[in-house]
Amino acid sequence: MQDKFSINCSKCLRLAKFLNEVKINYPSYHAKPVPGFGDTSSKLLIIGLAPGMHGANQTGRPFTGDFAGILLYKTLYKYGFSNHEGSVSLNDGLQLIGCSITNAVKCLPPLNRPEPNEIRNCNGYLSTEIKNFKAGGGLILLALGAVAHRSVLMALGLRPKDYPFGHGLIHKLPSKLTLYDSYHCSRYNTQTKRLTIDMFEQVFKQINIDLSLTKK
Repeated sequence: MQDKFSINCSKCLRLAKFLNEVKINYPSYHAKPVPGFGDTSSKLLIIGLAPGMHGANQTGRPFTGDFAGILLYKTLYKYGFSNHEGSVSLNDGLQLIGCSITNAVKCLPPLNRPEPNEIRNCNGYLSTEIKNFKAGGGLILLALGAVAHRSVLMALGLRPKDYPFGHGLIHKLPSKLTLYDSYHCSRYNTQTKRLTIDMFEQVFKQINIDLSLTKK
């Protein structure tokens, strides 16, 4: 299933109700579905889980203004995927280079936990994003976390048991795309050392190697 993204989507009643409540408490917040962001000629598409309350849900751009975005955008800059390492607002001048970022679920879920039906409802948008990414010459998908990993497989009509999630795993997909896995760069994962800076950077180092090989 493929869908055209709408910033006014209200398919998931629980999420739509929650966003209305958030907008009342935080009138200046975006508090709507958050679209993807990046280079239209991307070779790398990064898929996260969902907008954070005081990050993408506030700013309207994935991983912008929250803790998880600090490590992500710093790493993107280090490996040449952006023009600077900070991502704090829509007006910060950030540009991605050969890279795009989106989320498996476009709306902020309560407690950062989308329900299975909400993931399914939003999967049509991700399917369209991946289709357009591939049509534009995209090569590598990077899933940040197990939910993003499974959402990618769902969008491509592939079985999770054939492509298990694990940090640092690389899956060659029949769609001529390559799926990389990483633990999510969340505050919890980084503070508990489940994901270290070196672990995260190693994923991007390998992605850069693979992308450089495709240019030869």
